[in-house]
Amino acid sequence: MEASSQYKLLVVEDEPTLRETLEYNLSRQTYRVYVAKDGREAVETARRERPDLILLDVMLPGLDGFEVCRILRQEMSVPVLMLTAKTDELDKVVGLEVGADDYITKPFSMRELLARIKAALRRERLVREKIAAESAERLAADAQVLAFEDLVINTTRCEVLRGGEVLHMKPKEYELLLFLARNRGIALSRDLIMQRVWGWDYVGSSRTVDVHIRWLREKIELDPSNPQRIVTMRGMGYRFEG
Repeated sequence: MEASSQYKLLVVEDEPTLRETLEYNLSRQTYRVYVAKDGREAVETARRERPDLILLDVMLPGLDGFEVCRILRQEMSVPVLMLTAKTDELDKVVGLEVGADDYITKPFSMRELLARIKAALRRERLVREKIAAESAERLAADAQVLAFEDLVINTTRCEVLRGGEVLHMKPKEYELLLFLARNRGIALSRDLIMQRVWGWDYVGSSRTVDVHIRWLREKIELDPSNPQRIVTMRGMGYRFEG
């Protein structure tokens, strides 16, 4: 879910009417919206609130949008969507060179802006998810046994035991469980699971993931209808709790 109160947006715009319009419409999408009317206030607010995305006007009093973007890009990796009344290609190139992630030219529709925001937040989420998953994989790479109370995964023997008894698993079930276990506590999207377990060239649907998750739950959960080990992240994917 992209539009959610969990996401904080900083709107930096010196024109009062547009600033208020953006704040109103974005708040209606349940984003937590902060506003700044000039470059210096933008830098201070971004440092204090650590927003998930910044809508940054180019033409600002004091520090302009390019300078604000340059400063913040050195301190944080937050996506920056620049707003400009100019259509000059050079301005867009400069904005991208100082670290902007996207550009939208005024006037624009709220539908387009919301789509751009959702796309930027989605890209950022997937990047962070990928980094977290890869980090967890590296930490677990040397482990020969992964133990979660009565559930034990022996990576040397490619074997899964529950309560000391070996569970019969198909190869993909084992690979899926191992990937989930090595990323314990991390929310994993269906697309990422598909890529890591079935490969980039797999042409099936994400429904394959759901089916294999159901099979795993029947084998490792005390009550498959009320799973505690493999938790569903509604609208996204799954998280392994162990």
